Amino acid sequence: MSELRTLAEPENVGANGSLNSHRLFAAVDWMACVQVRHSAAPAFGVTIVYTTSLSGPNENPPIASPGVGVGTVTVDTTAHTLRVQETFSGLTSGTTASHIHCCNVPPATSGVATMTPTFSGLPLGVTFGSMDQTLDTTALATYNAPFVTANGGTALGAEAALFAGIAAGNAYVNIHTTQNPGGEIRGFLTPAAAVPEPETYALFLAGLASLGIVARRRQRREPNGLAC
Repeated sequence: MSELRTLAEPENVGANGSLNSHRLFAAVDWMACVQVRHSAAPAFGVTIVYTTSLSGPNENPPIASPGVGVGTVTVDTTAHTLRVQETFSGLTSGTTASHIHCCNVPPATSGVATMTPTFSGLPLGVTFGSMDQTLDTTALATYNAPFVTANGGTALGAEAALFAGIAAGNAYVNIHTTQNPGGEIRGFLTPAAAVPEPETYALFLAGLASLGIVARRRQRREPNGLAC
């Protein structure tokens, strides 16, 4: 609090009663630093919607399936949530699982990033259907265990990696079926048609950076990798 008290000293007040600008900016910087150091959550937050068209030819290798679908994923770095919406039809056999895979460059395949054995909201054993599920990205149960291990051993590390992978275009939605256990229809996530303004992306990137900083600090404080 010494920075704030210093502002009131006579040498920092002008003849017209205004504060010395250098002292003012120094105090603002100091308060911002305190906020970052003591906040449990990132100071930046934004919501971005990603979509994808799901199909057999999008699989690697391609699958000759009449199945089609649409996936929508909403990332919220303020609420720390990941909303997953899927609609699909025409599959060759019943559904067995659905996940988000991350984070290799398309068209490569990637490991499962999200909860296993499947999104709990997915209807199983059907050839058409839909799901709408919102996940808490601060919870370990949201992720596949190996993905957590590969990203610092904490939910915050997994969150930062998944959000960054989605933003980079290196994550895809995959629906698995009995006939195609490796995946029958998939699609890489891209920003929805209404592309956010550059300022929004700047906030999103700042949010990702803050998530990474918090995750690294949390990891240093918790060397055994336990989540809070």
